[in-house]
Amino acid sequence: MGISDFGRGSLFFAVLVALALALAPSSAGPGGALTAAADPAPQLATILIELGGAATGYATPNVAVAQGGEVTVVNNDSMAHTVTSDAVGTDGDPLFHVVVPARTTRTLVIARLAGGKYAFFCGFHPSMRGTLTIEGDATGEIPTSPPFDQPLRIPKVLTGNNVTIPMRMGKVRVMASGPRTRMWTYAGSFPGPTIKRPTGRATKVTFVHQLPRKAGSMSVHNHGGHQSSRDDGQPTRYLIGKGGRRTYTYPLTDFGAPVPAYFAFYHDHKMDVTARNNWRGLQGMFLVTDPRERRLRLPTGKFDVPLHFSDRSFTRKNQLTNPFPSPGRGMHHWMNGPKAPPNDATVGSRILVNGQYAPYLRVKPGLYRLRLLNASLFSAYDFALSNGSPFVQVGTGNGLLPKSVVRQDLLLGPAQRADVIVDFRRQRGENVLLRTIPRSDDTTGTGSRSATLMQFRVRGSTDQTARIPARLTKIENIKAPRKVAKTWTFGLSETGRGSFWSINGKMFDPGRVDHKVRMNSVERWRLRNVSDMTHYVHLHEERWQTLSRNGDKPPPWEKGYEDTWRLDPGETVDVFARFTDYPGLFMVHCHMLNHEDHGMMAQFKVLPTRSP
Repeated sequence: MGISDFGRGSLFFAVLVALALALAPSSAGPGGALTAAADPAPQLATILIELGGAATGYATPNVAVAQGGEVTVVNNDSMAHTVTSDAVGTDGDPLFHVVVPARTTRTLVIARLAGGKYAFFCGFHPSMRGTLTIEGDATGEIPTSPPFDQPLRIPKVLTGNNVTIPMRMGKVRVMASGPRTRMWTYAGSFPGPTIKRPTGRATKVTFVHQLPRKAGSMSVHNHGGHQSSRDDGQPTRYLIGKGGRRTYTYPLTDFGAPVPAYFAFYHDHKMDVTARNNWRGLQGMFLVTDPRERRLRLPTGKFDVPLHFSDRSFTRKNQLTNPFPSPGRGMHHWMNGPKAPPNDATVGSRILVNGQYAPYLRVKPGLYRLRLLNASLFSAYDFALSNGSPFVQVGTGNGLLPKSVVRQDLLLGPAQRADVIVDFRRQRGENVLLRTIPRSDDTTGTGSRSATLMQFRVRGSTDQTARIPARLTKIENIKAPRKVAKTWTFGLSETGRGSFWSINGKMFDPGRVDHKVRMNSVERWRLRNVSDMTHYVHLHEERWQTLSRNGDKPPPWEKGYEDTWRLDPGETVDVFARFTDYPGLFMVHCHMLNHEDHGMMAQFKVLPTRSP
C-alpha cells in the first residue's frame, strides 16, 4: 500500500526525532547494566533500513532506548529484512526477532529485556549488523549460553553394496528435553543414515516412499556424485510416488578409475518443493573412502567425525514451523506476494549439529578430522573455534586438496563442505566451542550467521599416531580451454506474473535444454552473479576444477575438486571439467533451495561421443 505525502513527511520527521534522541549519551553501570546519563534515553527509538539496505546495512546501526521503551523498525527497502538478536534465551531462540516486509513498519518486542548492549543482524542478509542499547538496570531477561546438555549423535552408518532406506515419518530428539520433533526422515533419523562405501565399488541404494500421500512424489540426489542422468535425482523425472520405490546406482568411478574419496550428502530434489522437503528432514550424509589415504596418516575411526549443520525453527512444543506456502496451485504460485523473490529465504532460528541443538562431543587431546557440511537451505556459516586455534583444511567435499591450508575461520554456504583437522593436543581439561562468526572478508556479500554451535570437551589421553601432512594428493592435470564455452548468469528477473530467480534471464523449464556438450570433451564455463545477493552455485555430475575467481588465481582452498561455488554480487568464477561416462540431462542451479525452487535452475545435456 502507498503512503500519502503527509504520511511520508510525518514518518520522516518521527525518524529524525528518534535518531536525535538515540544519540543521547549513556554510561555503563555495574555488571554491564546501563544507568541513565545526564540526558535520559528516549522511550521511543527507530531502526531505519533505507533502499539498498542489503548492501549498505542498517541506516541506524547503533540505537539506544530506555528500558521498557519501544523500538520501531522502518523498512524503506524493496526487500524484506529482519532485526534479530545474536543473543539467545533459555529456549535457544533469539531474545528478539521481527520480520519487516518491504516498505512496512513493525514494532520490536524488547519489554522483558534487562539493560545492556544487544548485537543484532538481518537473518536474510547477515552482513547487516547493528547494536541496540537498552539503558536501565539488570532486571529482566538476559542472554543465556547454550546448555550443551546432550551428547552429539553420530548417525547410523550403512556399508553394504545394496542398501534400502525407507522415507517415513519419524520422531527425532532435537532438543534435549520436551517432545521429540516429528519429521520426514530417511530411515527414521535426521540426518538419515550415513552411507559409507569404498571408492570404485558399485553401490545400489533403494529408497522406499512411506511418507503420507500429501507429501507428493520424491526424488533423491547424491550431491557431489558422478552417476547417470537417471540416477542423478532429476527434479521432474524418474520420481518416486507414494508406496513406490526406486533404486539408484552409484558406480563410484570416473573415466574407468575409482573416484577420489569424497564427503557428500544425499537429499530430496523434487521440483518446486525441494526446500520444503529438506526442511522437513530429507537429508543424509554420503562418505566415499579410499584405502590409499592410509599412507597420509590422517585421523581415523573415532577421530574422524562427520558434522551436518542445518537451521530450523520450532514451535513451543518442539515441532517444526511451516514457512512455506501450500503447493498445488501450479509451479509459479510463488511469483507474487510477500515471499516472492527476493524475499523467499527460509532461515531457522536455531542451528542444529547432526540434527541436535547445542550438543557436546567428548574428545581426546589429539588430532581430529572434522567433515563439515552446511546442509542449510539458505544460511552461510563462518566456522571458528573459541580458543583461537586454526583449522587445517585438507580437503573439500569432493576430495583432498593438493596441499594443507591453515585457516583461522572457514566460510561455507549451503551445500559446501570442508575436510579439516583440529588439534586438541594442548587443550586437555578444557571446553572448546565451535562457533559461526560474522563474515568479515567481504563487504558486498550476503554474510554469515553468528551463533555458538557445539562444545568439544577435551578429556582423557591418547597414544594417537596421526599427523597433518603438508602435501596430500595430485589433482588431475587437465588443460583448461582458453575459450569460455558457456556463461551462466545468475540474477533476478520479472514478468507480468511476478518475480523469479533466473539463469541467463530465464526461469527453469524442464522441457528446455540450455547448453549441449559432447561427452569426453573439456569445457570452460563462466559463473556470473548480477544480482544483489550472494548465490551458492551447484554444478552436477563432473569433477570440476576452479580456474579463476574475478580474473585472479583461486585461493588455495579452491584448488581441489569442487561442485558448489560462492558467488558474491558482481563476482565471476571460471571453472572447467571433462564430461565423462554418462550422456543425458544434468542440472545447474543455486543451492539456496528457495532460489532453486523459484526458477534459478537450468539444464545441460551431455551428448554421446560421435561415431568414428
